[in-house]
Amino acid sequence: MLDARERLTIRGRLGADSFLPWITRHAARLGLDGEIRHADAEQVDIDLLGPIDLIDAMEMGCLLGPIDVWVETIDRTPSPSA
Repeated sequence: MLDARERLTIRGRLGADSFLPWITRHAARLGLDGEIRHADAEQVDIDLLGPIDLIDAMEMGCLLGPIDVWVETIDRTPSPSA
């Protein structure tokens, strides 16, 4: 399976202190290489490298959790470093 490079731009109410560590742990559990490029209370940009199916799983995980944030949208684009 070929690896893809994608940027996930997550928007919503993301100000909880737990969200960035959660993203990092979730990406690692999925075996994705990830780097948070931007983070504030309303938007997080993360560049991911890995199999497309696992990037799909990362997107789904971000939509479903954690409970102390509210994800409104996730946009996926090719990573600028691709």
